[in-house]
Amino acid sequence: MRNYKIEFFNEKVAEETYSLPPKAVAKLIHILELLEIAGAREPYTKHIGNGLFEIRIKTVEGIARCIFCYQKGQTIVILHSFVKKTRKIPQKEYKLALKRKKELEDEQS
Repeated sequence: MRNYKIEFFNEKVAEETYSLPPKAVAKLIHILELLEIAGAREPYTKHIGNGLFEIRIKTVEGIARCIFCYQKGQTIVILHSFVKKTRKIPQKEYKLALKRKKELEDEQS
C-alpha cells in the first residue's frame, strides 16, 4: 500500500484551509486521511487539468474546494483553498493554484 505525505504550499495556505467553515474543515480532515492512504480518488477528488486536482467538500455550510498537486510522486501539496460560490471553479482561483504549482516545479529544477 502506498502512503502519501500531505503538505501545504505555505503557511498562508494552511491558514486559509483551516479558516474554511468548521464542518468543511472536519470533512476535509477525513478526506486528507483517505488521501494519505490511497492518493486521489473520486468522489472526494477530481482531476481539473494541468496536473491539478480538487478536493471536493460539500456541507450544509456550503461548498469548499482545496486545489492540490503531486510533488515527487508521494507528496500531495495543497496549493489553494476557498469557498466556492459558483458552479465552476473561478479562473482567478484556478490560475493562483497553477501559479503556485509552477513555483514548486521551478524550485525543483
